[in-house]
Amino acid sequence: MRVVIMGGTSGIGLATAEKLTAAVAEVIVTGRDAGKLAAVKDRVAAAEQVDGTDEQAVTGFFERTGAFDHLVLAFSPGALGLGPLASLGLADIRGAFDGKLFAYLHALQKAQVTGSVTMVSAATARAAAPGTVTFAAVNGATERIVPPLAAELAPVRVNAVAPGAVDTPWWSFVPEEAREGQFAAMSQDLPIKRVGKPGEVADAIAYLVGAEYVTGTVLPVDGGYTVA
Repeated sequence: MRVVIMGGTSGIGLATAEKLTAAVAEVIVTGRDAGKLAAVKDRVAAAEQVDGTDEQAVTGFFERTGAFDHLVLAFSPGALGLGPLASLGLADIRGAFDGKLFAYLHALQKAQVTGSVTMVSAATARAAAPGTVTFAAVNGATERIVPPLAAELAPVRVNAVAPGAVDTPWWSFVPEEAREGQFAAMSQDLPIKRVGKPGEVADAIAYLVGAEYVTGTVLPVDGGYTVA
């Protein structure tokens, strides 16, 4: 089994790379940060520096890679676009779309994938948290493209996972002490009473990669956030 994980050098993407590698998959990861790539290159089959927003770089990567079985898209522009809508510049909103939704779409245009595609969305697509309008727009759009893509790309299966609050480096813009307090406050409202771990989302991705009768589905992995 040959798997490409774009955005596979940190957080959920890296946890997925490690899980699938342990399952004896040939895993190729991409990322933008040379330091993170160097740290993971010996833990996967291959690691390439690719900026998902660079159309030429993405096209060249897929031309070199050729056909493969499964694609996992785990791009993240970080906290770009976080905050009340009135305080945001349009450049940040566009950047959030460029860094995730549009990067996903371009990768899907170029990837020679034969088995399945799994995209990482987020629970903000279906929530009502103030300050997350941009995230809701980007992730909502990501989730809405899953069913038509599943029909259009068949027999390639297309699914998504929608994590809630997960303790990953995404939160590094928040100081550690404040982050712990924020996680504790979030946990009070969750049925499972804690934030998630990257490996738990990786478990869901690995399930979708192997679930040969599942397509067109968005799988929440949020500790009950969207039903609380």
